[in-house]
Amino acid sequence: MSSILVTGAAGFIGSHFVRHWVRGNAQDSVVALDALTYAGVEENLADVRDRVTFVHGDIGDSALVDRVLAEHGVHTVVNFAAESHNSLAVLDPRRFFRTNTMGTQALLDSCHRAGVTRFHHISTCEVYGDLALDDDRAFTEQSPYRPRTPYSAGKAAADHAVRAWHETFGLPVTITNCANNYGSHQFPEKVLPLFITRSLDGERIPVYASKDNRREWIHVLDHCRAIEAVLKDGRIGETYHVGTGVEVSVDEMADLVLAELGLPRQRKMTVPDRPGHDRRYLLDSGKIRTELGWAPLVDFGTGLTDTIRWYADNRAWWEPLRGRSPVAEEAWARA
Repeated sequence: MSSILVTGAAGFIGSHFVRHWVRGNAQDSVVALDALTYAGVEENLADVRDRVTFVHGDIGDSALVDRVLAEHGVHTVVNFAAESHNSLAVLDPRRFFRTNTMGTQALLDSCHRAGVTRFHHISTCEVYGDLALDDDRAFTEQSPYRPRTPYSAGKAAADHAVRAWHETFGLPVTITNCANNYGSHQFPEKVLPLFITRSLDGERIPVYASKDNRREWIHVLDHCRAIEAVLKDGRIGETYHVGTGVEVSVDEMADLVLAELGLPRQRKMTVPDRPGHDRRYLLDSGKIRTELGWAPLVDFGTGLTDTIRWYADNRAWWEPLRGRSPVAEEAWARA
């Protein structure tokens, strides 16, 4: 039996990964660490609570992390812990560098001291900057880093730290950069659940003025499967892109949500762009497909319908969370 520590385990992707790992790796001991900031929801782990050890704490708390690694004999660490909302990063950049950069560095130090046998870091497509809407290229694992926002700059710095701890200290690391995730249990400040929950409540949905900006979308369960593939068969020191090739614009996403719920397109309202709003991301995921045999399994149309229905059926989960977000997306003109 081995022991795995998942940080950011009460968040959207982290909690899905914990549930995925518990289902497929019953012999493993799983420790779930989360600081439970405004977007952390411990109830996300309710259905596996008897299968995991939950620790309330911050990855930057080295004494706590050192103790957890030692007490549980942790061999593998998967780092999801991050502040991830670009809009909040514009208003409060410091908290993003504190968690995403310095928190990751502190976690790396703890893992090096403990001698963990794998440190896997979850990164983002946004570290590469953006692409023009008419560009026919995609980001590869060799693309230069050109972050354009405080969020992506903090994540880029964390990626560099992960690689440095591998090269300098010999820490066995892997990194995945992923496209935009969607699925159940995503905090309602993010664009898709924001559109869904506002539509369900009869409110208008805010669409940025640059409505044709596009994102590549992947179902969260396909992302979890990709991380597992890298943990089990990925090469130490390597980075793998996780994407689908499915691109949808902000405006198209709004229309898809409204159509699924039988609502008119007039429910949309245009709001000013946030500063540094990226135009387009697209990842070349050929490496993980060729080397590890991974491929996405969830059809976008089916996954989107299932996600919308989940929010419609689970008001008790998201309604208490709506007031937590510190950002009003329609308020940029007043910021």
